Amino acid sequence: MSKKIWIFSIVATLFCVLVLNVSGFFGDDVYYKKPEEEKKLTEKNLPLPIPPLDIIAYDKKINEIANNPLPKEPVKKIIKDPKTGEETTITIEPKPTPSSPWPVKTPYPNPGAILPFKRIVAYYGNLYSTKMGVLGQYPEEEMLVKLGAEVKKWEEADPDTPVVPALHYIAVVAQNKPGDDGKYRFRMPYSEIDKVLAMAAKIPARNASGTADAGGNAIVFLDIQLGFSSVEKEIPLLEKYFKMPNVHLGIDPEFSMKSGIRPGKIVGTLDATDINFALNYLAGLVRGNNLTPKILTIHRYTQKMVTNYKQIKTLPEVQIVMHMDGWGGEAKKINTYQQFIYKEPVQFTGFKLFYKNDTLGPGTLLMTPEKLLKLSPRPIYIQYQ
Repeated sequence: MSKKIWIFSIVATLFCVLVLNVSGFFGDDVYYKKPEEEKKLTEKNLPLPIPPLDIIAYDKKINEIANNPLPKEPVKKIIKDPKTGEETTITIEPKPTPSSPWPVKTPYPNPGAILPFKRIVAYYGNLYSTKMGVLGQYPEEEMLVKLGAEVKKWEEADPDTPVVPALHYIAVVAQNKPGDDGKYRFRMPYSEIDKVLAMAAKIPARNASGTADAGGNAIVFLDIQLGFSSVEKEIPLLEKYFKMPNVHLGIDPEFSMKSGIRPGKIVGTLDATDINFALNYLAGLVRGNNLTPKILTIHRYTQKMVTNYKQIKTLPEVQIVMHMDGWGGEAKKINTYQQFIYKEPVQFTGFKLFYKNDTLGPGTLLMTPEKLLKLSPRPIYIQYQ
């Protein structure tokens, strides 16, 4: 065999090997086995692998919910000379559009992030009280039906943003009495938290057509009213729940009484250092347990409820919602949102609606999804109390 023929034979053999083993060459049989593997996972009711973050879709969505006004077009105007009657067309340039702090530049979230791709619609309250919110005010089945109706309203008002239903449960409740340890707060028994998790498991997911599908789509927020306690003390006590992929955190500065005055007498406050502790703690759980990003909601309706907001860290493991918690008529609520949420941007925004307190005045009605979608930015977390 000549040297040229020998070399050709070797090259041809290597080429055949590569062609016959191309799937292995590119790794893990990507083109042939992946659909079969996903089918097996689906049949066994196991979660599918989380796809990587679509950065282009993320940027598009956060710009969409920023809802900044579009630049105005120049206006042409005809001016007539009073002496000659000659007409001249001039162009009047519009005033520059004021710069907006939204959207906020933050690190991209880890894969599996809920926000901003979906909107959360939550029912808030405590199972021991019929006065602290709709979660606890009604029997379970009635409450779930009402929540489903609100979810549907938001799906219809903004069909481009799927809705995730949520139960926002006050797991640590501020008290007007000191209690055994003098901390003016009462921790809910784990058995009560477990009841809320069981309720959430009953809330159906919704398919692309908007009709009910399988259960287990809802998420849960555990809300903490600190009293004289601290985030460092209270959050770790709920760690077993925050390790669950569907459980998130809410903290309420209103009832963080750093002044030593009991809850309910004055509005409390939290600093960026408190909020950063919560963020770092949740981020550690996400990293240590291979979880998708957690969500932290922070209630706010006054300037002093949150101090040093510029020092709040944004992390890929945790998504922050600054949540407008004020009640009253429409004009008052919008003003509160603009003053304390819009002007001090952190990451995402929320808006609370009170079935009772927002409608106390004569002729006042609960704000509709359509009205809230006109806000800048559009709230991506909606809470009903």
